[in-house]
Amino acid sequence: MQERKNAVTLRGNPMTLVGNEIKVGDKAPDVELLDNDLKPVRLSDFRGKVVVVSSVPSLDTPVCDMETRRFNTEAAALGPNVVILTVSNDLPFAQKRWCGAAGVDKVRTLSDHREAAFGQGYGVLIKELRLLARSIFVLDAAGVVRYVQHVQEVSQEPDYAAVVAAVKKLI
Repeated sequence: MQERKNAVTLRGNPMTLVGNEIKVGDKAPDVELLDNDLKPVRLSDFRGKVVVVSSVPSLDTPVCDMETRRFNTEAAALGPNVVILTVSNDLPFAQKRWCGAAGVDKVRTLSDHREAAFGQGYGVLIKELRLLARSIFVLDAAGVVRYVQHVQEVSQEPDYAAVVAAVKKLI
């Protein structure tokens, strides 16, 4: 398994990302995650739609909270042919509780806590913390990666406008 030392920082501290780096044009790895009811979900389940996959360290942190709420708002404007997923290593129970408390109903939260298959498959697993780095992947309807954004400083928000622009090119 590939390791990329100093790939991102957390509060200025260098972190190592585990897994192969996904690039634009790559076929999106089809990993299995758990939904809020502990049911398995594969990324291939969303083929036929444009998929935004937002990986975050934990929904119970301020920046992840803001990011997921923002994507929930954006989802309403992007229409039914776009699915927005937030993936974290939070337990499905915690994700479900957070969504209810935050009123998030357009973004689907999925958990990578069991095997870190998403983190490793997409190269965003932070070795030192076993959390996911803040990254965005936009997949076209055929499951090909068309946009990638890795937020260098994990405690910062992503460039939302760039993500929305990438999605709009595909719908």
